[in-house]
Parts: sequence; C-alpha cells; structure tokens
Amino acid sequence: MTDLLFDIIGMSGTFLVVGSFFLLQLGKADPTGLKYNLMNLTGAILLLISLCYNFNLASFVIELFWIAASLIGLYKYCTKPKVAA
Repeated sequence: MTDLLFDIIGMSGTFLVVGSFFLLQLGKADPTGLKYNLMNLTGAILLLISLCYNFNLASFVIELFWIAASLIGLYKYCTKPKVAA
C-alpha cells in the first residue's frame, strides 16, 4: 500500500510539472504568472516527497533546483509592481 501511495504522489507531481509546461506551450499560462509557478512548485514538492521513499540522487537534486526556480518566480511575481486597472 505504501508503494502505491508514493507512486500516486509522484505521478501527481509529474502531471503538475508537465501540465504546466503544456499550458505554457499552448499559451494558456504566463511563465512569470502565479499559475505556472505554483503548478511547478507543487509538482516538484510532490516529486520530492515520492523520492524520499524511492530515492534517486539525480532526480532529488533536479527537484531541489526546480523548487528554487519556482520560488524565485513566485518571489518576482509577488514583488512586481501592480498595474492599475
């Protein structure tokens, strides 16, 4: 049962990361927007959780970088000046 749980967590993360990239390519997401960066961050965290059970060093490291990049994107999103409507 534990294997299945971590597989579901990891696959959910994969769908979020790949899904955000597809949305970006289809013009449905802004690379500096909230949706894209939150999907990437959440996906990377879920993948990292699954890697704690089925460890792979290379995948673990890339997810750390993916989280860092997403956090930078979110920081830039939250600190950019808001344009008046």
